[in-house]
Amino acid sequence: MNEPSRIEGQAENSTPANPPPPTSLPRAPDAMRAPDAPSPGMPYVRRKRRNRRFGLVALALVVIVAGAAFAYYWFTYAIWVVSTDDAYVGGDLVAVTARETGTVIGLRADNTQAVKRGQLLLSLDPVEADVALDAAKADLAHTVRMVRTAFARVDQARAQLQSAEVTRSQAASDLKRRERAGKAVSFEELAHARDGVVAATAAVQAAQSNLAQALAAVQGTDIPHNPDVLASAARLRQAAIKLARMEIRAPVDGIVAQRSVQIGQHIAAGAPLMAIVPLDTVWIDANFKEVQLADVRLGQKATVVSDFYGSDVTYHGTVVGLGAGSGNAFALLPPQNATGNWIKIVQRVPVRIALDPAELAKHPLRVGLSVDVTLDIRDKSGSMTASPQPLRDLKGDPGDGDTAEVAREIDTIIKANSGD
Repeated sequence: MNEPSRIEGQAENSTPANPPPPTSLPRAPDAMRAPDAPSPGMPYVRRKRRNRRFGLVALALVVIVAGAAFAYYWFTYAIWVVSTDDAYVGGDLVAVTARETGTVIGLRADNTQAVKRGQLLLSLDPVEADVALDAAKADLAHTVRMVRTAFARVDQARAQLQSAEVTRSQAASDLKRRERAGKAVSFEELAHARDGVVAATAAVQAAQSNLAQALAAVQGTDIPHNPDVLASAARLRQAAIKLARMEIRAPVDGIVAQRSVQIGQHIAAGAPLMAIVPLDTVWIDANFKEVQLADVRLGQKATVVSDFYGSDVTYHGTVVGLGAGSGNAFALLPPQNATGNWIKIVQRVPVRIALDPAELAKHPLRVGLSVDVTLDIRDKSGSMTASPQPLRDLKGDPGDGDTAEVAREIDTIIKANSGD
């Protein structure tokens, strides 16, 4: 029993014929390595250190380039501009109102429609205006004839004066003959002659008064320029204007908005009917912070980008005015800063910017659109106050009809009734 156990022990302690290869080389003792022999990990450490130095140098270069670029941007551009996105398109809303009372019988315009100055927008019932115009024409003709009669009275008064003077001369001659006759003429006959002279003199005075009265109505004028004729002609013009106002026309070129009138509606004078927005004269109201306005001057150039077209379209404009105060100063309920609790809020002041008409014609804007404004403040030669010159010259069509045609009608009536 001891022999097999010894054999099994030897088998366990014996080394196999083909042992497995070692997984790693045994590390040689430091005493056995040559002094200049490289360590197995040295290439990796050197490569790592070299990469770190390269990264730091690259980072430093990036920082230097970025700093130089920012410095160039800051000193050549950023300190010379102010910008805001609190800016909006402004424009005129030209009100179209009724100037005479009437009933709407025709409607020729609606919202979003483009109209031209003088274009017919709506019509009112013209029946009463036609009657008033005919009455004014008849009144003018009647007045001209009455003035003609007044001129004729002057000639009549002159003839009566001449007749009275002749009668007085005859009475005076009769009195002288009777006085020279002496006692051949009775006292009673002489008294009658004297009374005749007195009566004739009174008749001359009455004729002179009548002539003066007749001249007072026509002296210094002719029929077309007589005050009564001029007053009647003015009433005719007024009636013609009232008739012309039965057709309400566009006062300016633009787009129709806020139409509220309907067919058949009876409107009073002054009632708002619609509005017209002239898109070729819109402007920009840019609300800059008060800390940005120290170098803002009239005449400085601005670039405008609208949210409507995006950055593909850039408008160019000029500063034409600065607001008289901040928005809070003109608010319906202005802030009461003298109360106990107070928080300082940076105020904004509107800056008016006029746009290039050619760019507006190419890319029209609408009132109320949001825009971004960048203002170049390098030029400080302009004024900080508002310009005394008008920003634009916007004139509307009064819609009073053809005054020249009315004047020709008046001349025709005067000539037809003056007897020329």
